[in-house]
Amino acid sequence: MIFDLLTAPELLVCLAVAVVAGFIKGAVGFAMPLVLVAGMTLVIDPKLAIAGLILPTVASNFVQVAKAGWHEAVEGTKYFWRFLLAACVMILAVTQVVPLISAQAVYLAVGFPVLILSIIQLMGVHFHVDPAHKTRWDWVIGTLAGTIGGIAGNWGPPTVLYLIALETERKRQMAVQGVVYGAGSIMLLAGHLSSGLLTSQTMLFSATLLIPAWLGMQLGFRFGDRLDPKRFRQMTLLVLSVAALNLLRKGFFG
Repeated sequence: MIFDLLTAPELLVCLAVAVVAGFIKGAVGFAMPLVLVAGMTLVIDPKLAIAGLILPTVASNFVQVAKAGWHEAVEGTKYFWRFLLAACVMILAVTQVVPLISAQAVYLAVGFPVLILSIIQLMGVHFHVDPAHKTRWDWVIGTLAGTIGGIAGNWGPPTVLYLIALETERKRQMAVQGVVYGAGSIMLLAGHLSSGLLTSQTMLFSATLLIPAWLGMQLGFRFGDRLDPKRFRQMTLLVLSVAALNLLRKGFFG
């Protein structure tokens, strides 16, 4: 039973977080795992939060791929296959150690990347990667993104920053993001089925979050065009930064 894992009030908070995460994903195309893990760890164990985000992340990423177009997704895969391979291998490998580390270590492993990457984006720091060196950086950044993703369940920010650094055209950027997030989330699912973090109980919890996350995405698709995307993105990153500081507090002080 799901209530063997968490209380009714905790479940209600998680359902509300899923709606918010879905809305942000629908409106601006990113941050669902970030919002889910940052929001749910306010009331539940971080390992349970990571297990919970898996099915909504898989489902939402396939919606994003379909929305971008399958042809664009195939072209994006051809362009970005090295990054994709490195990220997927690392996600699959790193997930195996998550059940072995303490909750405090998970808080720190989630909090630091979220805080650093949110601040980088808030400050508007831009990197540039020479296309001539793309092959090398595909492996390096893909490995980094997969390592973060395997621990924290989120590999989006490094992916976005790298695509921007390559000055990737927006339509291709959205398609590549969908492919990377979709393939990565399948690796996350497979990895945690193997690691033992995803059990019949935690799978049920994750499935419970699917409908509120989907409803949030529909609202995001519908009302996202009415929002100033830059301002909304900045507000999201600011909230994530505060949430990351709270995760670090829990990691250091319990």
